[in-house]
Amino acid sequence: MSQDLYRDITDFAHDTPGWLQLVAELWTEAGLLLFGVLFLVGWWRARPADSRAVALAVLAPLGTAFGYVVSELLKSVVDEERPCRAVAGAAASIVECPPYGDWSFPSNHSAIAGAAAVALAMAWRGIVWLTVPMALLMAFSRVFVGVHYPHDVAAGLVLGALAAVLFVRLLTGPTGALAGTMRTSRSAVAAWLAGPGPSVPAPVTAPGAGAAREPGRAGGRRRREPMHRRS
Repeated sequence: MSQDLYRDITDFAHDTPGWLQLVAELWTEAGLLLFGVLFLVGWWRARPADSRAVALAVLAPLGTAFGYVVSELLKSVVDEERPCRAVAGAAASIVECPPYGDWSFPSNHSAIAGAAAVALAMAWRGIVWLTVPMALLMAFSRVFVGVHYPHDVAAGLVLGALAAVLFVRLLTGPTGALAGTMRTSRSAVAAWLAGPGPSVPAPVTAPGAGAAREPGRAGGRRRREPMHRRS
């Protein structure tokens, strides 16, 4: 079934205009760069927020890297040949077929995309409308250009997303504590990386509480001097 769907998608790809094929080829790599830009923007916008927000923003790219590592480990165990060599009668891949030994399952690009989309959404909920379509398009483009089966990219998306969620949830607490410590550090670089954090209101002082008492007062009253009788 996956082979039939692969043939249908690659046949459709060859019927599309040349410019669309070029966009799909570029998007498989450009999408990764755009995710990198979003990581930086997410960190920068989290700097004025609390330590937990900074932790989530910092863990987003690290969780994505973890998703890639998990995918690569699984890829080294499942030696699935690339469809651009294994599927008989399929249209030629739009991009060069990866060399033998660069296995197909799961798709590393899709794992990175799935991990990045979810990790960014955990740190920046309003961006989910952008990151999820980006990940889906990146995964589809890997089948479109002919280097992956549909089940490769589906597994990559799910695997990357789950790995990122697990990584971020486990490390949010310790990373948030580290960010709080960095904010009070004497190192200017550490404090800048962690961000200024939310502004803390000045403590309210009761009127007159800090005023110095006049000499000779005890309990706020002036001590009277003893009066001498006239001789």
